[in-house]
Amino acid sequence: MSLEHQLVIMNILQILAICGMLAPIIYTVMWILGGIMLDEYSHIRDDVSSLYAVGAPKRWLFQILMILSSVLLLAFSIGLHWGINNGEGSIIGPILFIISAFLGVIVASFFPLDEGGELVTLRGKMHLILIVLSGIICIASMVILWLLTKSLEGWIGFAWFSFASAIVALILVAISGIFAGGEHMGLVERFMVSYYQIYYFVISLMMFINN
Repeated sequence: MSLEHQLVIMNILQILAICGMLAPIIYTVMWILGGIMLDEYSHIRDDVSSLYAVGAPKRWLFQILMILSSVLLLAFSIGLHWGINNGEGSIIGPILFIISAFLGVIVASFFPLDEGGELVTLRGKMHLILIVLSGIICIASMVILWLLTKSLEGWIGFAWFSFASAIVALILVAISGIFAGGEHMGLVERFMVSYYQIYYFVISLMMFINN
Protein backbone atom coordinates (compact mmCIF):
# COMPACT_ATOMS: atom_id res chain seq x y z
CA MET A 1 0.00 0.00 0.00
CA SER A 2 1.38 3.41 -0.97
CA LEU A 3 2.07 6.12 1.58
CA GLU A 4 -0.71 8.22 0.03
CA HIS A 5 -3.27 5.44 0.56
CA GLN A 6 -2.07 4.93 4.13
CA LEU A 7 -2.56 8.62 4.88
CA VAL A 8 -6.06 8.58 3.40
CA ILE A 9 -7.01 5.59 5.58
CA MET A 10 -5.54 7.27 8.64
CA ASN A 11 -7.52 10.44 7.93
CA ILE A 12 -10.73 8.44 7.54
CA LEU A 13 -10.07 6.60 10.80
CA GLN A 14 -9.49 9.88 12.62
CA ILE A 15 -12.77 11.27 11.29
CA LEU A 16 -14.59 8.12 12.43
CA ALA A 17 -12.86 8.40 15.82
CA ILE A 18 -14.16 11.96 16.16
CA CYS A 19 -17.64 10.62 15.36
CA GLY A 20 -17.18 8.14 18.18
CA MET A 21 -16.17 10.87 20.63
CA LEU A 22 -19.10 13.08 19.63
CA ALA A 23 -21.66 10.28 20.11
CA PRO A 24 -21.50 10.08 23.94
CA ILE A 25 -21.31 13.87 24.22
CA ILE A 26 -24.53 14.28 22.23
CA TYR A 27 -26.22 11.48 24.20
CA THR A 28 -25.31 13.09 27.53
CA VAL A 29 -26.36 16.56 26.38
CA MET A 30 -29.70 15.05 25.29
CA TRP A 31 -30.75 13.83 28.74
CA ILE A 32 -29.36 16.91 30.47
CA LEU A 33 -31.50 19.07 28.16
CA GLY A 34 -34.48 16.89 29.03
CA GLY A 35 -34.17 17.85 32.67
CA ILE A 36 -33.78 21.53 31.81
CA MET A 37 -36.55 21.84 29.22
CA LEU A 38 -39.23 19.59 30.75
CA ASP A 39 -40.54 20.65 34.16
CA GLU A 40 -42.14 17.29 34.95
CA TYR A 41 -39.16 15.21 33.90
CA SER A 42 -36.97 13.93 36.73
CA HIS A 43 -33.42 12.62 36.36
CA ILE A 44 -33.92 10.67 39.57
CA ARG A 45 -37.24 9.01 38.67
CA ASP A 46 -37.43 8.85 34.87
CA ASP A 47 -35.31 6.84 32.46
CA VAL A 48 -33.59 8.41 29.45
CA SER A 49 -35.79 6.56 26.95
CA SER A 50 -38.89 8.32 28.30
CA LEU A 51 -37.65 11.52 26.64
CA TYR A 52 -38.56 10.17 23.20
CA ALA A 53 -41.41 7.85 24.19
CA VAL A 54 -44.67 8.04 22.22
CA GLY A 55 -46.49 11.26 23.11
CA ALA A 56 -43.59 12.71 25.13
CA PRO A 57 -43.17 16.53 25.06
CA LYS A 58 -40.66 17.65 22.44
CA ARG A 59 -40.20 14.00 21.52
CA TRP A 60 -38.94 14.90 18.03
CA LEU A 61 -35.96 16.84 19.45
CA PHE A 62 -34.78 14.10 21.78
CA GLN A 63 -35.33 11.36 19.22
CA ILE A 64 -33.29 13.27 16.63
CA LEU A 65 -30.44 13.68 19.14
CA MET A 66 -30.69 10.01 20.09
CA ILE A 67 -30.59 8.88 16.47
CA LEU A 68 -27.68 11.23 15.73
CA SER A 69 -25.69 9.89 18.68
CA SER A 70 -26.43 6.29 17.66
CA VAL A 71 -25.50 6.84 14.01
CA LEU A 72 -22.21 8.51 14.95
CA LEU A 73 -21.33 5.59 17.20
CA LEU A 74 -22.20 3.14 14.43
CA ALA A 75 -19.99 5.06 11.98
CA PHE A 76 -17.10 4.84 14.45
CA SER A 77 -17.65 1.13 15.04
CA ILE A 78 -17.37 0.38 11.32
CA GLY A 79 -13.77 1.62 11.33
CA LEU A 80 -12.82 0.07 14.67
CA HIS A 81 -11.22 -3.11 13.29
CA TRP A 82 -8.93 -1.14 10.97
CA GLY A 83 -8.22 1.37 13.72
CA ILE A 84 -6.71 -1.34 15.94
CA ASN A 85 -3.33 -2.61 14.75
CA ASN A 86 -4.08 -1.81 11.08
CA GLY A 87 -6.87 -4.37 10.93
CA GLU A 88 -4.74 -7.32 12.02
CA GLY A 89 -5.95 -9.81 14.61
CA SER A 90 -9.42 -11.03 15.57
CA ILE A 91 -12.40 -9.22 14.06
CA ILE A 92 -14.88 -10.66 16.58
CA GLY A 93 -14.63 -7.81 19.13
CA PRO A 94 -15.14 -5.03 16.55
CA ILE A 95 -17.97 -7.01 14.89
CA LEU A 96 -19.78 -7.32 18.23
CA PHE A 97 -19.28 -3.59 18.75
CA ILE A 98 -20.84 -2.92 15.33
CA ILE A 99 -23.84 -5.13 16.16
CA SER A 100 -24.35 -3.38 19.50
CA ALA A 101 -24.17 0.06 17.86
CA PHE A 102 -26.50 -1.02 15.03
CA LEU A 103 -29.10 -2.20 17.55
CA GLY A 104 -28.85 1.24 19.16
CA VAL A 105 -29.75 2.88 15.84
CA ILE A 106 -32.69 0.51 15.35
CA VAL A 107 -34.05 1.21 18.85
CA ALA A 108 -33.71 4.98 18.52
CA SER A 109 -35.34 5.02 15.08
CA PHE A 110 -38.15 2.47 15.27
CA PHE A 111 -38.79 1.25 18.82
CA PRO A 112 -39.65 4.08 21.23
CA LEU A 113 -41.30 3.32 24.56
CA ASP A 114 -45.07 3.53 24.75
CA GLU A 115 -46.79 6.64 26.08
CA GLY A 116 -45.68 7.48 29.58
CA GLY A 117 -42.56 5.38 29.18
CA GLU A 118 -44.54 2.16 29.55
CA LEU A 119 -44.02 -1.30 28.04
CA VAL A 120 -47.44 -2.10 26.61
CA THR A 121 -47.21 -2.79 22.90
CA LEU A 122 -44.80 -5.10 21.10
CA ARG A 123 -42.92 -2.01 19.95
CA GLY A 124 -42.44 -0.84 23.53
CA LYS A 125 -41.36 -4.28 24.71
CA MET A 126 -38.92 -4.58 21.80
CA HIS A 127 -37.35 -1.33 22.98
CA LEU A 128 -36.34 -2.97 26.25
CA ILE A 129 -35.34 -6.29 24.67
CA LEU A 130 -33.08 -4.67 22.07
CA ILE A 131 -31.46 -2.31 24.59
CA VAL A 132 -30.66 -5.17 26.96
CA LEU A 133 -29.33 -7.25 24.03
CA SER A 134 -27.21 -4.34 22.82
CA GLY A 135 -25.76 -3.84 26.29
CA ILE A 136 -24.88 -7.53 26.71
CA ILE A 137 -23.24 -7.66 23.28
CA CYS A 138 -21.25 -4.53 24.11
CA ILE A 139 -20.00 -6.11 27.34
CA ALA A 140 -18.91 -9.19 25.38
CA SER A 141 -17.13 -6.86 22.97
CA MET A 142 -15.29 -5.22 25.90
CA VAL A 143 -13.91 -8.59 26.98
CA ILE A 144 -12.82 -9.60 23.49
CA LEU A 145 -11.27 -6.19 22.82
CA TRP A 146 -9.27 -6.68 26.03
CA LEU A 147 -7.90 -9.94 24.61
CA LEU A 148 -7.21 -8.28 21.27
CA THR A 149 -5.35 -5.24 22.61
CA LYS A 150 -3.62 -6.44 25.79
CA SER A 151 -0.32 -7.05 23.96
CA LEU A 152 -0.49 -4.22 21.42
CA GLU A 153 1.85 -1.27 21.81
CA GLY A 154 -0.13 1.85 22.62
CA TRP A 155 -3.23 -0.14 23.59
CA ILE A 156 -2.16 -2.03 26.74
CA GLY A 157 -3.60 0.54 29.16
CA PHE A 158 -6.87 0.56 27.25
CA ALA A 159 -6.95 -3.25 27.27
CA TRP A 160 -7.13 -3.39 31.05
CA PHE A 161 -9.59 -0.51 31.11
CA SER A 162 -11.76 -2.54 28.73
CA PHE A 163 -11.55 -5.61 30.96
CA ALA A 164 -12.45 -3.58 34.07
CA SER A 165 -15.25 -1.87 32.14
CA ALA A 166 -16.88 -5.21 31.36
CA ILE A 167 -17.01 -6.02 35.07
CA VAL A 168 -18.27 -2.56 36.07
CA ALA A 169 -20.90 -2.59 33.30
CA LEU A 170 -22.20 -5.99 34.42
CA ILE A 171 -22.53 -4.77 38.01
CA LEU A 172 -24.30 -1.57 36.95
CA VAL A 173 -26.69 -3.51 34.68
CA ALA A 174 -27.59 -5.79 37.61
CA ILE A 175 -28.15 -2.81 39.92
CA SER A 176 -30.30 -1.08 37.29
CA GLY A 177 -32.43 -4.22 37.02
CA ILE A 178 -32.99 -4.19 40.79
CA PHE A 179 -34.12 -0.55 40.76
CA ALA A 180 -36.19 -0.83 37.54
CA GLY A 181 -39.61 0.79 38.02
CA GLY A 182 -38.62 2.32 41.37
CA GLU A 183 -38.42 5.94 42.51
CA HIS A 184 -34.66 6.09 41.86
CA MET A 185 -34.68 4.24 38.54
CA GLY A 186 -33.55 7.28 36.54
CA LEU A 187 -30.61 8.05 38.81
CA VAL A 188 -29.34 4.47 38.83
CA GLU A 189 -29.78 4.18 35.06
CA ARG A 190 -27.71 7.30 34.54
CA PHE A 191 -24.75 5.77 36.35
CA MET A 192 -25.03 2.77 34.03
CA VAL A 193 -25.46 4.57 30.72
CA SER A 194 -22.85 7.18 31.62
CA TYR A 195 -20.26 4.45 32.13
CA TYR A 196 -21.03 3.07 28.68
CA GLN A 197 -20.65 6.60 27.27
CA ILE A 198 -17.26 6.99 28.98
CA TYR A 199 -16.16 3.70 27.42
CA TYR A 200 -17.29 4.84 23.96
CA PHE A 201 -15.37 8.09 24.35
CA VAL A 202 -12.19 6.38 25.57
CA ILE A 203 -12.09 3.75 22.81
CA SER A 204 -12.74 6.46 20.21
CA LEU A 205 -9.97 8.62 21.65
CA MET A 206 -7.60 5.63 21.57
CA MET A 207 -8.32 5.07 17.89
CA PHE A 208 -7.75 8.76 17.19
CA ILE A 209 -4.41 8.79 19.07
CA ASN A 210 -3.12 5.57 17.52
CA ASN A 211 -3.93 6.58 13.95
